[in-house]
Amino acid sequence: MDNKKLIESALSVLDRSYSIYSKYKVAAAVEMADGTVYKGVNIENASYGLTICAERSAIANAITNGDSRTIKKIAILNKDSYPFPCGACRQFISEFTKDAEIIVAKSSDDYKVFNIKDLLPESFSLDDN
Repeated sequence: MDNKKLIESALSVLDRSYSIYSKYKVAAAVEMADGTVYKGVNIENASYGLTICAERSAIANAITNGDSRTIKKIAILNKDSYPFPCGACRQFISEFTKDAEIIVAKSSDDYKVFNIKDLLPESFSLDDN
């Protein structure tokens, strides 16, 4: 799938974001190696530490639906700013891929592309220990 379509897939669920505290709506769409796409949104909680980021929500959706294959790329969308994944999400993504494209987008026409290796060059892995 091209980047614009993956971003539009994330946009299709952005309004489902439960961001009543920060008002910072984020949606993500994860494309797996076989082309299947799973979506997720950020889900906030009054106990802020329990908040779930959109990237982890989308990956959890993939796993819940029985898809634990490799992530090909992930589009992360916020209409106001480039939503770079937090450190926890970078580590979470690296659990399922060592070479995925990470697309941070404000729209399907305004986005930047990175590789997970660039965003988290030294990820933690049990394989390394």
